Amino acid sequence: MRRSERQADTSEDIRGAIEAAAFDLHVAMPGIVQSFDPAAKTVTVQPAIRAAVGGEFADLPLLEDVPVQFPSGGGFTLTFPIKVGDHCLVVFGDSCMDAWWQNGQIQNPIEFRQHDLSDAFAIFAPLNQTHEVPGISTNSVQLRNDSGASFLEIDGSGNITIATPGLLKFRVGHATMEAY
Repeated sequence: MRRSERQADTSEDIRGAIEAAAFDLHVAMPGIVQSFDPAAKTVTVQPAIRAAVGGEFADLPLLEDVPVQFPSGGGFTLTFPIKVGDHCLVVFGDSCMDAWWQNGQIQNPIEFRQHDLSDAFAIFAPLNQTHEVPGISTNSVQLRNDSGASFLEIDGSGNITIATPGLLKFRVGHATMEAY
């Protein structure tokens, strides 16, 4: 065998090894919620992109006990109901996160795995083109339902607007006021 043929074989071997390693490397992908545990703040997620296996496509396994990431900071958290069928972005950790998930703070990994399907976080919600959210404001921040019929809005001047076709409740201390 000539030198150039050996180099071509070696290059193909290296390319094959890299592709095999990359197959088990997970960074981020969309997922679909199969169940939600509000007490544990975890979801079971079906990855929404199939894996190519030997020229075929196959569903990836369900991802169980995936921590839900609500926007949070400074002692405040924005929570919302999570329903079966909701879409999320599943992000895979650089290393085993089990010790951190159980104990918080800085931890040593208890296993030496990287970008593994078992080290996922669910961030809500990347929306694909089939999920319609009409009337997105381009000049204010809104907390709203998907239809836009109910919202709390703050504009750049500091004006606050609350809109609802239903009941509006105010609670101060233990007193509740309602308005229609």
